[in-house]
Amino acid sequence: MSELRLFDVAGGSVVEIAARPAEVERHLQDVVEANMEAMLGVRFLATEYSTGPVHRGRIDSLGLDENGSPVVVEYKRGRDAGVITQGLFYLSWLVDHKAEFQHLVRDRLGDADAAQVLWSAPRLICVAEDFTRYDVHAVREIRRSIDLVRYSYFGNDLLALEPVATVVADGALRRDRRQRGATPAGTPTESAGVSDLRTALEELLLGFGDDVSRIDRKQYRAYRRLRNFACVSHAHQQEVVVTLRISPKDVDLVPGFTRDVSQIGHHGTGDVEVRLRTERDLRRAEALLRMSYDAA
Repeated sequence: MSELRLFDVAGGSVVEIAARPAEVERHLQDVVEANMEAMLGVRFLATEYSTGPVHRGRIDSLGLDENGSPVVVEYKRGRDAGVITQGLFYLSWLVDHKAEFQHLVRDRLGDADAAQVLWSAPRLICVAEDFTRYDVHAVREIRRSIDLVRYSYFGNDLLALEPVATVVADGALRRDRRQRGATPAGTPTESAGVSDLRTALEELLLGFGDDVSRIDRKQYRAYRRLRNFACVSHAHQQEVVVTLRISPKDVDLVPGFTRDVSQIGHHGTGDVEVRLRTERDLRRAEALLRMSYDAA
């Protein structure tokens, strides 16, 4: 069970609210599915999705994350390593049935989203009461994108989700120096100063925690926990442009440095745009970057 401790401090006295498991697994699944985008950064597509008469299974939840990656979500009320192996079985099925999944996306979200499905990084999210250190070690040995998420109920109205482990699909170290700041294929070569600034930004973002992973799309590079918290545009050569998952109302916007893009079309996730031109700008932005990481 979670090590998180929660206290009710209303009225001046302190009363601890004990963590508990879900009474029934289906209730947990229903809550997450009804709020999947807010909780996991995943758009809900289907529940109890049948894998047909040959595989004879049902995927708990199917979704599409904010980077266009297909997502399988599996739930367990208690602690059960079987949630990982079962989820991997369904993830393999999904990769073998791309056309069927894209048809589902087209029906639920439209042609544009179906055309942008990112098959290089399908994800498995396992939500359970707890995981062992053996579970964490096992997923790090598997060349799949897997998130282990611990849940806890507190009282009747509070549900906590805690990332336990995040693994990227390619099996590469997220902090591999050979990959840091690399210019995406197909984009014009940028100046050495901007390239160095991208590298310094990546060092900072990846250094926030072991739960940070990186996903490349044609238009941007996303840094995420369970959800994206920073998206770095590939389109700018004279500066580094980042969008963050924070509310413009919580930021003192500075012209030329930060702006509200909640009503402006842009690639990636986030409502606040930050423009970095120098190392000094990066130092100024560090608190905002940390705020977005915490919000994700």
